[in-house]
Amino acid sequence: MNYRILGKTGLEISEVGYGAWGIGKTAWIGASDDESILALNRSIELGLNFIDTALGYGNGHSEKIVGQVIREHQQPIYVATKIPPKNSQWPARTGIRAEETFPAEHVIASTEISLRNLGLDTIDVQQFHVWSDEWVDQGDWLEGVRKLKEQGKIRFFGVSINDHQPNNAIKLIETGVVDTVQVIYNIFDQSPEDQLLAACEKHNVGVIVRVPLDEGGLTGAITPETTFDEGDFRNGYFRGDRKQDVYDRVQRIVSDLQVSTQDIAEISLRFILSQSAVSTVIPGMRSIRNVERNMKVSDGVGLSGEQLQLLRAHRWIRDFYKA
Repeated sequence: MNYRILGKTGLEISEVGYGAWGIGKTAWIGASDDESILALNRSIELGLNFIDTALGYGNGHSEKIVGQVIREHQQPIYVATKIPPKNSQWPARTGIRAEETFPAEHVIASTEISLRNLGLDTIDVQQFHVWSDEWVDQGDWLEGVRKLKEQGKIRFFGVSINDHQPNNAIKLIETGVVDTVQVIYNIFDQSPEDQLLAACEKHNVGVIVRVPLDEGGLTGAITPETTFDEGDFRNGYFRGDRKQDVYDRVQRIVSDLQVSTQDIAEISLRFILSQSAVSTVIPGMRSIRNVERNMKVSDGVGLSGEQLQLLRAHRWIRDFYKA
């Protein structure tokens, strides 16, 4: 496992981290706690030391599983979690004020709940689960963050940027008050390369990459015939002709790079790690098989310049989260 510095935090974290949304047992159907615990433990055995969860993942269920696992290990394991917006609006909407989303009392109260769920005294990185740059000079959220830091309940502060809106945190980054940002970045959505990654490097802000495999679209496993369990959010994400669109685009990547469909997940992760601004990538890994598949990309072997250039042509920005 290779490690990278998480921006100004100075934390040395595994360049492949663990995205714990799928083990919350709400949006992703089919994950059992026993299997999730085995997958988490296996990832730690292989050198992973960074886990990203959220209070909103199964109403704290993901946090509880994460806390249970890390308390069983002696080595340092860094935990990032997230505070849901008080108005329960994902993503943040234009014109909504910070007082409605992250008042200081909500920031503090949510953090206290997460600490209890995790069974920890301190959260390494506490993040807002949505963000709008309109909030930089609004409300008292920053007072709440500073108080939590002073009390030793959180070490560092970050935000999870709205889906497919990477530039909607540039103003916050420039203030210097944020330590990390979490953003969607993958072969399809390459938009963070336009401005965000450069801004993060300039201001030494750590970059956590989510949705690296496009919710499964960049694993090669999605075909026009793929079905999901009832209640699985991917029924909506890949509705209509979207499975066909994704399948066709993946096949074009396979053709251009002259690789196997089974190689797409590995190539997707290596594409992200080719960026020096990226601190860690956090694929969801609900099984030991996926853990072992994804962890092996941290071997120091990068994609060639020719491969990266070919992948640039597969940029495809769209928002499947929207209705």
